[in-house]
Amino acid sequence: MARERIAIIGAGPSGMAALRAFESAERAGAEIPEVIAFEKQDDWGGQWNFDWRSGIDQYGEPVHSSMYRNLWSNGPKEALEFAEYTFDEHFGRPISSYPPREVLWDYIDGRVRTTNVKDKVRFSTAVRWVEHHEDRDIFTVTVEDLKNHQTTSSEFDRVIVATGHFSFPHVPEFQGIETFPGTLHHAHDFRGAEKLADQRVLLIGASYSAEDIGVQAFKMGARSVTMSYRSGPMGYDWPEGMEELPLLERFEGATVSFSNGETREFDAVILCTGYLHKYPFLPSDLALQSGNTIYPAGLYRGVVWQGSPKVYYLGAQDQWFTFNMFDAQAWYVRDLIMGRAELPTAAERTEHLQDWHQRFQGVGGDADAVRFQAEYIRDLIGATDYPMFDLVEVVRIFLAWKDDKKKNILTYRDKPYRSVMTGSLAAEHHTTWLQELDDSLERYLSTPEETDVEKAVRGVDTPDAPAPGNVRGEETPTA
Repeated sequence: MARERIAIIGAGPSGMAALRAFESAERAGAEIPEVIAFEKQDDWGGQWNFDWRSGIDQYGEPVHSSMYRNLWSNGPKEALEFAEYTFDEHFGRPISSYPPREVLWDYIDGRVRTTNVKDKVRFSTAVRWVEHHEDRDIFTVTVEDLKNHQTTSSEFDRVIVATGHFSFPHVPEFQGIETFPGTLHHAHDFRGAEKLADQRVLLIGASYSAEDIGVQAFKMGARSVTMSYRSGPMGYDWPEGMEELPLLERFEGATVSFSNGETREFDAVILCTGYLHKYPFLPSDLALQSGNTIYPAGLYRGVVWQGSPKVYYLGAQDQWFTFNMFDAQAWYVRDLIMGRAELPTAAERTEHLQDWHQRFQGVGGDADAVRFQAEYIRDLIGATDYPMFDLVEVVRIFLAWKDDKKKNILTYRDKPYRSVMTGSLAAEHHTTWLQELDDSLERYLSTPEETDVEKAVRGVDTPDAPAPGNVRGEETPTA
């Protein structure tokens, strides 16, 4: 009997988790299906694969990544750490709790760097269409080799959708926005805050993109940063020069009016207004249609498409947990495909969906949401051989992280946490986040010489050291 053929669409962290799950089983001596992953970028890593381009890539395709320069993890790495490949194992020593983008890319790449997993990925290949033949219960997947301009189709027994849902921006309309004379774009196209120096910046939104781009702009010397919220403010103790205002009502050139009657003038506007679940390669009967929620409707155990249970989604949820949740999902999907886990009947899956949806309706705030997702992950891991880890402690880390941000939105990234996998305490980075302007892997892992300014702050006499002052990037202000 021929081996099943599995198509994985996307080779970001979710697709890489699926590849790792199959590789793990093969390494343990199991015979695995034929697995082929399609990735339209030239390398894997998804959002963590930085591309300076915005809008359209070198092949004329929509740019997938929303990554920007100087992005550092905005949550403790201890909450996303792989249970079967730790940061200590990868770097050979503890590192800080909030690494920059290149360090995290190196970590997820390093887990499979010494395996043959990359041979299973067809890079620079865009999936154009997936057709389900119900009479034979197979799928025709049509792809385009973007480098060679060749379109081919082949048949697969199952499809894993691992493209994520943070690539197609949601762009609302605002009265008069077409009259704004400054720079205007969505957070998806934001590539760095350096150009916002001395600019009056408006961020429309009140979630993680607005928060992080806002403090990035402040760090890089923006003259002012205003964040406009719809349902409620983030409510941090913002430093001088940052503020939150309720939803804007209209633009009149550079002047923006807000619903509380106040007006401001701006030089730059960034829409931090979220993303759409959009799968242009799927027919409507296979495509998930959902808002950004931690429990999307139509996915049994968050991964199996109820309408066609040989279609699976990884990473389709709103996320507190990330890399380790993708692993839990990937290991469970692998076991369903390999017959190690039994798929219930459609009626039983519906009952399970309704039960979990009812539990989700009881989620009352962030703390409840984190605990809900932790229990979701516990449920998945319990059905596989993925290593269980201390989910209760990870929840505690998440809640402590939120408290850290409330205390000081500019310094929370300087705090170390303890790994739930190894027990080791994170190192303190050699430079505070507010002072660190180099996010390279080389700089991060180095031990730079202490500058005269740093010595002066410590009270060490130096020949021509300037007196410490309230200069952004030289001394960390208190929020």
